[in-house]
Amino acid sequence: MIGVYNYTVILTYVGMMIGLTGITFAVRDNIYAALICLFLCGICDMFDGRIAATKIRTVQEKKFGIQIDSLSDLICFGVFPAMIVFFISDNYWVFSIAGFYILCALIRLAWFNVDEEERQKNSDDSRAEYLGMPVTTVALILPGMIGLGHLCGWSLTLVGSVALAIMGISFLTPFPIKKPHLKGKIGMVFCGGIEVVILMIGSSL
Repeated sequence: MIGVYNYTVILTYVGMMIGLTGITFAVRDNIYAALICLFLCGICDMFDGRIAATKIRTVQEKKFGIQIDSLSDLICFGVFPAMIVFFISDNYWVFSIAGFYILCALIRLAWFNVDEEERQKNSDDSRAEYLGMPVTTVALILPGMIGLGHLCGWSLTLVGSVALAIMGISFLTPFPIKKPHLKGKIGMVFCGGIEVVILMIGSSL
């Protein structure tokens, strides 16, 4: 079968399937379950690179890993969040914002693939920083914003739309962001756990 088959790609595939599950929840108007799936996608993406680094891979295997990671990210952190916000509102003016957000995510991921391949030609070290906000940060930002908006009685349509617009612009704005190490990732998981609790409380109200 065409492709690369070893343990380094499994978590990426699991994250993509969780994203697909979350899209199904969003379509069926179970927004809080969808947001929890988005957070779980973020956890999978956070650690798939660390797992891949445990195996010595060929150049072709590394390139394949870059491609599937970005393709999965487009589904999980591009299309999926846009659908969550759209189905919260079911308002067609939000469709334009959702489309803008997906386009920004697509451009960023395509550029990241090009930039990462060039970087790996010149260095074997892992990336130390990103330019612009990584698309995966939506897995932490959107659930937090929607959960807080629900508890505070804010318009979820407005909160979600503003969040998508700002994040889309941030994807393409070339400001430096230091890549988090293990302690930073653990901190983000902890914050995400708090968000999940908020979402569960919000869904029961």
